[in-house]
Amino acid sequence: MIVAFTKAVACGNDFLIVDGSFAPENISEFTRQMCDRHNGIGADGIEWLFPVESESADVYARLINADGSEAEISGNGTRCVAAYLCAEQGRETFRIRTGAGVKTCVLTARAGNRYDFEIAMGKPDVGPELLIRTSRDETRGVAVSMGNPHYVVFVPEFPPDWQARAAEIQRDASFPLGVNVEFVRIHDPHHLEVRFYERGVGETQSSGTGSSASAAAAIASRRAQSPLRIQALGGLQVVRWEEELFLRGSAELICRGEFFG
Repeated sequence: MIVAFTKAVACGNDFLIVDGSFAPENISEFTRQMCDRHNGIGADGIEWLFPVESESADVYARLINADGSEAEISGNGTRCVAAYLCAEQGRETFRIRTGAGVKTCVLTARAGNRYDFEIAMGKPDVGPELLIRTSRDETRGVAVSMGNPHYVVFVPEFPPDWQARAAEIQRDASFPLGVNVEFVRIHDPHHLEVRFYERGVGETQSSGTGSSASAAAAIASRRAQSPLRIQALGGLQVVRWEEELFLRGSAELICRGEFFG
């Protein structure tokens, strides 16, 4: 089977965009093959695109992570889908149905194959502080839902073993569906630096929903104020929280090709 794909990257978070008509019965195993960074194309996940019958959305994006697990949504992945649709259709506003509902993406700038979008991410659900006991210590963090689960930990400095700590937090019984873990440093009331450890992938260079959750937790706990610059290893995103939360950042189309499945 020959499968056409487009690869896009948003702040270091890379995705394959594939027409859902190519989706095989075992979509999880096929996604793992395509996302393998040695024997496949390499990506954090695939956004499989399917048509929608309702006028409430332009397309349905089903996200399968690199390990074959399904996720409700990726903010960066949704932005990559919007960039793909913009290149294909020439429009500036798209409504993308995800597992966390319909997200409206509005183009704010374009330079070549790089597209800047602002996404209406909805209203965050910020929970109380939650204590997680690990083999290392007790970790206090804030549980946040952006349509997918997050656990936000505020730290003065990033621990050298933060990835191992995050992996252990993910396995805690408090998160039966798993959780995305963010370690957050506050530089000033409008500037956060974040490290991301995501379900089904591990450490990523960036995360759209993770940036949104980190901002929501910081604002709700009065550690920071909207708007917020979210600096990650892969780049910068901006979050503002009004009646709902808005995420702004770039997505770049980097190649097209065919995968021989």
